[in-house]
Amino acid sequence: MKKYFFILLIILIASGSPVLAQFPQMGAGGFDPSKMNIGRLYGKIVDEDGGGVAFASVQVHGKKFNPADFSLKDSIFAGQLSQSNGDFEFKNLPVVGEYTLVISFLGYAEIRQKVDFGMPMPMGRPNGMQPGKPDSTAKENKTTPPQGQFPSGGMPKIESNKDLGNIQLQAQDVTLDAVEIQAEASVAKLAIDRKVFRIDKDLTTAGGTAQDALRNVPSLSVDLDGNVSLRNGSPQIFIDGRPSTLSLDQIPADAIESVEVLTNPSAKFDAGGGSAGIVNIVMKKERRIGYNGNVRLGGDSQQGLNFGGDINARGEKINVFASTMIMRNRGQGEAETFRQNLFGDPLTNITQTTANQMEGMFANGRAGIDFFLSNRNTLTVSGMYMRGKFNPVDELTTMTDFLYQYDTISSSYVRTSVPDRNFRNKGVSVQFKHLFPRNGAEWTADANYNQVRFEGGNQYNTIYETGLESMEKQDGLGQGSFLTLQTDLVYPLTNGIKLEAGLKSTMRDNSNNTLSYVLSNDEWVRIPQLADYYEYDDDVYAAYIQGSKSTDKWGFQAGLRAESSFYEGRLPEVDSSFAINYPLSLFPSVFLTRKLKGSSELQLAYTRRVNRPNFFQTMPFVDFSDSLNLRKGNPTLLPEFSNSLELSYQKMFGKNHTLIASVYYKQATNVITSYQYNEYNETMGKEVVITSFINSNQAYAYGTELTVRNSFFGWLDLTTNLNIFQATVNADNLQDGLQINRLSGFLKETVQIRLPGSFSLQVNGEYRTKASFTPSNNNNMFGPPMSQNSAQGYTLAYWVMDASLRKDFFDRKLSLTLSAQDIFATRRMGSYTETDFFIQESSRVMNQQQIRLNLSYRFGKMDASLFQRKNNRMNNQGSDMMMQ
Repeated sequence: MKKYFFILLIILIASGSPVLAQFPQMGAGGFDPSKMNIGRLYGKIVDEDGGGVAFASVQVHGKKFNPADFSLKDSIFAGQLSQSNGDFEFKNLPVVGEYTLVISFLGYAEIRQKVDFGMPMPMGRPNGMQPGKPDSTAKENKTTPPQGQFPSGGMPKIESNKDLGNIQLQAQDVTLDAVEIQAEASVAKLAIDRKVFRIDKDLTTAGGTAQDALRNVPSLSVDLDGNVSLRNGSPQIFIDGRPSTLSLDQIPADAIESVEVLTNPSAKFDAGGGSAGIVNIVMKKERRIGYNGNVRLGGDSQQGLNFGGDINARGEKINVFASTMIMRNRGQGEAETFRQNLFGDPLTNITQTTANQMEGMFANGRAGIDFFLSNRNTLTVSGMYMRGKFNPVDELTTMTDFLYQYDTISSSYVRTSVPDRNFRNKGVSVQFKHLFPRNGAEWTADANYNQVRFEGGNQYNTIYETGLESMEKQDGLGQGSFLTLQTDLVYPLTNGIKLEAGLKSTMRDNSNNTLSYVLSNDEWVRIPQLADYYEYDDDVYAAYIQGSKSTDKWGFQAGLRAESSFYEGRLPEVDSSFAINYPLSLFPSVFLTRKLKGSSELQLAYTRRVNRPNFFQTMPFVDFSDSLNLRKGNPTLLPEFSNSLELSYQKMFGKNHTLIASVYYKQATNVITSYQYNEYNETMGKEVVITSFINSNQAYAYGTELTVRNSFFGWLDLTTNLNIFQATVNADNLQDGLQINRLSGFLKETVQIRLPGSFSLQVNGEYRTKASFTPSNNNNMFGPPMSQNSAQGYTLAYWVMDASLRKDFFDRKLSLTLSAQDIFATRRMGSYTETDFFIQESSRVMNQQQIRLNLSYRFGKMDASLFQRKNNRMNNQGSDMMMQ
């Protein structure tokens, strides 16, 4: 704290704050003063009957600094007359210091109200400075006055937008108390129902996608296919608090500000969509008036390229935003599977290796407009469009050893597959937000609609060692639509009580039609028994209510969510259908928080959730894309219900060290579990092993998680995340004694070093032990899950390390980032499975030791006259804060 006053004084000198706006050295040293002029005050003046008062005089008073004698003088910073409906608004005010809002109107008493943005002036003077002496002579002064400190003892959080509500004019003097808000800022923050991690300064994500960003978030793990796991479960992925049809590799990492991890989402959020909570990706937003943007260009050692940019232009009445990304993906991968079959005569061992060449390109664009209808009403209309094409090439070599009693005979074949896949995604969103006069009260309503379409085919060419050759192909079309309608109300009452309620409808309809052919006499002949034609509708209707109460030391929140779900699957070619309906399911949530001494906090949380089966888990067709791992859905699969209990503790040691510790317990029934069984397949003419899904009795897990953030020496930051848990899957309803128990864990470490010369270095490391199979995300409507809960196996252990080096130029407007992914080529992910029919171990790698170089340029200008007609008159609001 000893240097805070002096540092802040320099900032205030440059920014024109309420007390230092006329300091003669304003703007020196390269500091951009407009960055501190982001304060916004607004409200509405009403009479005794609640009607708006037009043409009332509204002024903002504050103190300005006189450098000659170090005195503070009262001054008027801005003034205006209220609009015809009583609204008033002041923008571009410095956020440091305290103001007095003065309102007067003929026939009514004058109102004076204290207002601030949450950052008070520090106390005391900078060391060595005395009235009448310039800073250059201060070094010779041997007297040391008290050093500047913030009254709260720490750096408070700025609340740049201040809604003063309805201010009622009275016949007598009325004093309205300002609202005081204090908060601690931290890279890792524990909120009432979530943990928030800032990642916008993560070096390793430059030029990458959301997959790269989430890999570095504590508590999360991302596999080679982009599947996210949270405490060995599958979370639902949100973008800005709403479900999305975008996959992680379609979201640019440079557009992400933070990631919120909700291990126990409250009743406000969807109860379904994942078995392990919610991961909410918060995109960057710009609230300052003017324009700003970012342009990005990069490439990697696999000849992949990326180009993207975004721009935001905000004026008095509208805000326009747009972003785009074009990416060419190229990569190499390999996989290996060894299976020991325990059935058949003779017994067999199978070794399968795959070499993969990935090539594809996709582009997306998003644009929208915020219409500021009034101080408290905002309408947002946005749209997005995405299109892509992928042409991977796989070469699969399979060798089978037939284990006769006195001899072993081997045979092999090579199969080459050349897929041609195209997809597009388009959507539109309309959102409305109304702020009530009461601070923190708001009502929102929004509608989101998306259409997704996948089409393409796959051609297979198989050459046997005998010289025989066969050719097959598949043509497929998958499409779906996704509509959500939602409204939410947040309304604080008195004495720290807040009420929240909302309604939501989610309607999905999807279809998949895949036809298979074989080449016979130079003609493609359809194979009817391999046709996959399937449709389904999945509708969920929900309502929730929750209330919270907060005091100086206690916080309590309780909620209840009711959901009605209706699922119908159809097989048009055989005129068959089935339904899974749950007319009413209740999902309670309870949170209890206790603030302790010394900037620490304790929290207890309980929630109930559901994991509904996805498209491929219920589709009753055999997937022959991998002849060694045949898959088939189960149309009778039931939803999985879970109960979670978690106790968390957060401790802040000053501003440089933060600890978040949790112990948790989770229990689930009707657990969606992968299960292997043996059956005769008429198409292949032999006994095969099928992997399907079934509801096992129950599963439970308990463990502890530690997240520690440390800053040393002003240039070194360390973030450590450790998770240790015991998981049990009980499937004795499928087979007597079938149960798996495993102690697992993972460790994640991030090291950030600020070097001289505007260089920054970051190193990320992760280690995972063996674990029960991790379920994949249900966000992908047209792709099979890569792994899932299993009582018959586990995932293999692995470790990985990434590193990045960044150089900033031109006051951080231009950044050059060099990244190395999987430095030691150890990101090899795999699984081990043991059943009554076979023992199998598989592993995969993708893009090992990849080098990526990315260039980013940021631009912008604070311009309050944007989107306004130019004139020669000076706007009196804030005119005395302009730099001379």
